[in-house]
Order: sequence, then structure tokens, then C-alpha cells
Amino acid sequence: MAPAKNDAGADIPLLPKTKSNTEENQLLILRAVFNVSTSIIGAGIMSVPATLKVLGVIPAFILIVLVALLVDISVDFMLRFTYAGESSKTYAALMNESFGKIGSVAVQIAVMFTNLGCLIMYLIIIGDVLSGQGEHLGVLQEWFGIHWWNSRNFAILFIVLFVMLPLVLYRRIESLWLSSALAVLLAIVFVVICSVMAIIAILKGKTVSPRMLPQMDHQTSFFNLFTAVPVIVTAFTFHFNVHPIGTELGKPAAMSSAVKISLVLCAAIYFSIGIFGYLLFGDSIMPDILVNFDKSSGTSAISSMLNDIVRLSYAFHLMLVFPLLNFSLRANIDELIFPKKPILASDNKRFVSLSLVLLAFSYIAAIFIPSIWYIFQFMGSTTGVCLAFIFPGAIALRDVHGISSRKDKIIAVIMIVQAVVTSLITIATNIYNMSGNSS
Repeated sequence: MAPAKNDAGADIPLLPKTKSNTEENQLLILRAVFNVSTSIIGAGIMSVPATLKVLGVIPAFILIVLVALLVDISVDFMLRFTYAGESSKTYAALMNESFGKIGSVAVQIAVMFTNLGCLIMYLIIIGDVLSGQGEHLGVLQEWFGIHWWNSRNFAILFIVLFVMLPLVLYRRIESLWLSSALAVLLAIVFVVICSVMAIIAILKGKTVSPRMLPQMDHQTSFFNLFTAVPVIVTAFTFHFNVHPIGTELGKPAAMSSAVKISLVLCAAIYFSIGIFGYLLFGDSIMPDILVNFDKSSGTSAISSMLNDIVRLSYAFHLMLVFPLLNFSLRANIDELIFPKKPILASDNKRFVSLSLVLLAFSYIAAIFIPSIWYIFQFMGSTTGVCLAFIFPGAIALRDVHGISSRKDKIIAVIMIVQAVVTSLITIATNIYNMSGNSS
């Protein structure tokens, strides 16, 4: 990675490795790891077990590892070109440097669709946890019975007003590092409890034997396997927060280390929850695994208390992730609509108005969209692959600073081709399946 440069363009020498500097760097990396990991681990973890049902254990593990490796490479492209330039303080500015206004607008639109989709998914999942979905009851309904005040619409509205709103009003992303740390802890607690449940179920002989490879029959075509790819891609897409976190961190090497640590941590969490969730519920697993953790799931190996802890811990996790994605969404919308205005955080009226509009739209969409799987399919095969692979690969190929090696360009081409081909197959397969179901 290229070193940082001063105003004159000269390399800034590294600071002496004193004990205080080392401890400070470790603390900075730790905070960045919390923010990056929280940006990654969002709603994606809920649908990872469903991808194991589609692909089988071995292909799903390989896919998680490959996507994580490609994401690490794509973020490395972004960081190298960011610090090689002088004005690339945001993802949009980085694309503008390589492709002009068209490039920056493309990124802003992709970030808007991706982040807004994620925020809507979070509210849908929180609604599933509190008020249930279909025949599956929510926590509030199991505790107090079915009433108007624990209906889906009212429960989500309460969370938006009294939890989300205070968090999204923070002006600096660094201020959210403590809530990010708690969010990562809750995600780990979620995985640990699921693993304990799976082990208990194994000892009692209540688990389902997982398929190592995909099951191909007259109902499942080879192309249906590609529908799992967008879910994993979306689960690892956090590129919209690379610049906000990296800028406040201020140290390229520290950001690169934080990204690598976060990707390893998140890949381990994804595969763990995937295999344990699949062991518990088998082919009956829902696109949102939290829906399976209710009294009507028929899983006798787990107690009602553990069911509630699992669902509530992850619902709280998503509440803490929400402001991180909202931060980059709000910044990109403001940059697109008000490019000449001062920094958003310095304009109270603009800041508060945009925050309220985004919260209101997310709430309304969450009420009318029935399942997170549809959003995953759309984002993962369109805006998600653009942000994660196509745009970073295009930046490396354009190479406006002349720092891409031959190897970089070959990897960039492979990254773009696989993203485009996989997305086209996924979109075509979904259209075919929808037309088949309608007929």
C-alpha cells in the first residue's frame, strides 16, 4: 500500500515504534475492526444457513472463503488508489477521479440502493423477532399474547422512534465504535448459543444430517445454485464504509490490517452459524433463520428461554448496526443532491431532515415488503456486486495513478467477469422461476 503524502507530495515518514505509538495503533485497529465487522455482519448472517441448504456444506464453505478473499483484494485496490490520490475522501470521489462525474454518480446510486435495502431488511428482521411472521409468533406475542401494541407495525415504529433515531443523530462514525463493539459481541453470543443448541441436539439425536454437496433433481436446476451467490456477496459488502472508517483512522496500514482481521472473523462467524443453523433446522430453515426460533418450530432440543435469547440478541445487534449503514447512506445522498453545500454534519437542518426522511422511508418499506430474501436477491445481483467487485476492479484497470501491476489487472478482469456472469445467471434464473411459479 502506498504511504501517505503531505501537501507537497512527499512521503510522510513512519513514526518511531515506541511503546505508546504501538499501543495507540493497536487501539485504533481494534476500534476499526469493530466498525468494519459491524458493517459486514448485518442481515446477511440470517440467510447464510439457507445458502447451505441450496449449495451443500462444502460448496458453501468454498464460496464464503472465495468471496472473502475477493473482498479483501477489492478493498486493497480502493485503499491503494485512495492514498495515491489527493482528493479521494469518499468512494464517490475515488470513482470520480477515475471515471469523472458518471463514476461518482454510479457509486452514489449503488450505495443508496444497497444501504437502503439493508436498513429495510434490518427493520423486517426486527419485526419478525418482535411480532413474528405468518404462523411463527414473535417474542412479544409469546410473552403477552396478541395485542394491537405488539403488532408488527407498532413494534417497528417504537424501535425506530426510541432506538434508531437517537443513534442515527451521531455526527461522527468514530463515535459509534462502542456500539459497534457491543454489536460484534452480540453476534458472537448469537453464534455461541446456536452452537450450544446444535451440540445439545446432536447429543439427543435430534439434528438433521447436512448435505455435503447440492442435491440435484428435477426440481433443482444447476443454475438455481447461483441464486445463493448474491446472498454471500451482500453479506460481505461493506465498501461504502471503507472511506468513512479509513479517513477517521488516518493510517493506511492500520485500515488494511483491520479489514483483514474483520474478514477472517466474519467468515468464521458466517460459516459457524450456517452449519449450526442447518444442523438444527435442516431443509425447513427459513430465509430469516430467526423465524425458526419460536415455540412452533418443533425443535424440542432447545428451551424457550434460549430461543428468546437468540432472537433478541440478534435483534439488538441489528439495532446497533443500523446507524453505521445509515451514516454512509445519508452522506452519499447528501453528496449527490447537495454537492456544493458545506459538510452535512455542520448543517443541523439538512442533517436532521435527511435523517428523518430516511428513517420514515425505511419504516414504510419494511411494513410492505414481506421477506428479506427478495431484497438479498436484488441487491446481491445488482448494486452489491458493483460496489464490492465491479467498481474496484474498474478502478484498478483504469489505473489513473499508474500503480496497478500486471497481476492486479488480471485479478481485476477476473473479478469483474465473475461478478457480471454470476449476476446475469442469477437474474435470469429468478425470472425463469417466477414465470414458472405464475404459470
